[in-house]
Amino acid sequence: MQKASVSTISGSTKIIKGSGRANILLLRRAKFQINDVLYSAKSQRNLLSFKDICHNGYHIETISEGNDEYLQIMTIIQGNKIIVGKLSTLSSGLYYMKISTIEAHAIVNQNFTDDFIIWHDW
Repeated sequence: MQKASVSTISGSTKIIKGSGRANILLLRRAKFQINDVLYSAKSQRNLLSFKDICHNGYHIETISEGNDEYLQIMTIIQGNKIIVGKLSTLSSGLYYMKISTIEAHAIVNQNFTDDFIIWHDW
């Protein structure tokens, strides 16, 4: 498996152990499947793009409650908006959401992913 470098705020580092597909389940049962994610065992946080949210059939809306701004992730079922995630904002302008972590990952050695012939295919 090939390691890759990632540019971070503190410089370039080789923390990527692999890539693949990720399945994310938010607290209110919103499911996201994201292709071409990068895996780093050392990462403490994850980024989710608007593109990934929309490609999974969800919509995004910004709301204000008093002096606080939130980003809502929602789905529309039979014309009704159902909120599946509410993200708070940081002073930096980034939105965040706390999720429960269930860790499961598999790393595949790319050297052994060639096609093979099963005995009954002959």
